[in-house]
Amino acid sequence: MNKSTLALAVAVGVLAQQAGAAGFIEDSKASVSSRTYYFDADNREGAKTPANRQREAAEGLKFDYKSGFTQGVVGFGIDAQAMVGLHLDGGKGHHPDNNSFSPSDSDGSAESSWTRAAANVKARFSKTEAHYGGALQPNMPILIANDSRVLPQTFEGGTITSKEIDNFTFNVGQLEHATGRASSNSTGLAVAGGTQDSNQFRYAGADWAVTKELTLQYYYANLENYYKQNFLGLVHVYPIAPNQSFKTDLRYFDSTSDGKNGEAGYQFNNNGGYAKHAGVVDNKTWSATFTYTLGGSAFLLGHQRVSDDGGFVFLNQGNVVDGRGRNEGAGGASFYSFTDATVGSFIRAGENTSYGQYSYDFASLGVPGLKASAAYLYGQDIKATSGVGKDLNERETDLRVDYVIQTGPLKGFGTTLRHGMYRGNTSTLDQDQTRLIFNYTYSFM
Repeated sequence: MNKSTLALAVAVGVLAQQAGAAGFIEDSKASVSSRTYYFDADNREGAKTPANRQREAAEGLKFDYKSGFTQGVVGFGIDAQAMVGLHLDGGKGHHPDNNSFSPSDSDGSAESSWTRAAANVKARFSKTEAHYGGALQPNMPILIANDSRVLPQTFEGGTITSKEIDNFTFNVGQLEHATGRASSNSTGLAVAGGTQDSNQFRYAGADWAVTKELTLQYYYANLENYYKQNFLGLVHVYPIAPNQSFKTDLRYFDSTSDGKNGEAGYQFNNNGGYAKHAGVVDNKTWSATFTYTLGGSAFLLGHQRVSDDGGFVFLNQGNVVDGRGRNEGAGGASFYSFTDATVGSFIRAGENTSYGQYSYDFASLGVPGLKASAAYLYGQDIKATSGVGKDLNERETDLRVDYVIQTGPLKGFGTTLRHGMYRGNTSTLDQDQTRLIFNYTYSFM
């Protein structure tokens, strides 16, 4: 019995005596979500193998239950989650082994289904909440749970969020395991290239709402034996008129090596790019993004700079394997950057990326629920893997349309169509990628 299961069993015993208390049941919420996903990734070079032409579909079903809190000075509750993924197949021979869309069977073919369940116990005192369990989905500058495939990525550990001081939100926690979006099993924590588990990701930080328009952020994170990271952020929204505003978003990351980083098993692959010291984390990354909004239109322009000594680092368990040496389907991770695009990441050593996006909300034309956007990213000055020779470059164009039905029996049913076109002379192959996603959530509490 793992720690999260034991904690859940103890909590159930305590809550059984208080389940009838006002708040625990009355404030409970339960829902079932469905996600149907078609994924097509076509590498424009090489033979038409599954690794170069992935084309498959899957269905994800997710049940969520979130209780309220029991009465008393300290209130207790529980959040539970159960998920199942069903592989629908998109054509024989189009499932690459050990990819992060759906799990692979022993022969490399796609598993027909995969399931998992987890829960968190929680406590509330005044304006402070603590959560412990295996169904955590953090969303902070130093860690974002990935939800870009059939099932979401989840984490196991403990977190505390406090709003005791007006205009401040404090976050601290320690995470020990992650469950990938294409897996039923949890793994330890690592970075891209790391094959050894770290069971300790500690973080602390705060968001300060200085004024209604200005928010400042500071976060510190440490993945034991891999890296330490400091983050500074500023978000300011200047209201020009009721339907017009100008937003400034500034971000700075400073990441350094920790413990065994660089040794066998604890190496960082620097996102397939150059590293001053092989396998070692050494990076500073800053970005500045500006968004002008007028009615339904939003114009975004930005620039990101990655330092020369190594690529940007974040949690990524894609290289972690099980006891038999098989990939756990733990790949797929998100990071806090506007360059986390449909195909590419634009975070290699030395990379200077300029990006822009135009988006439109058709509610301004009387079609609520319909949104569209087009984005372009161009990264240059990427240091070659050897550290010598011509600098590399990459570029990507992303198109996206979203529509959510606003009324009637299918209210809330959403459709998303995304298409990304990546080109460059880096280690990433040129690729066209298309995603078609149908989402629906039914709440019955």
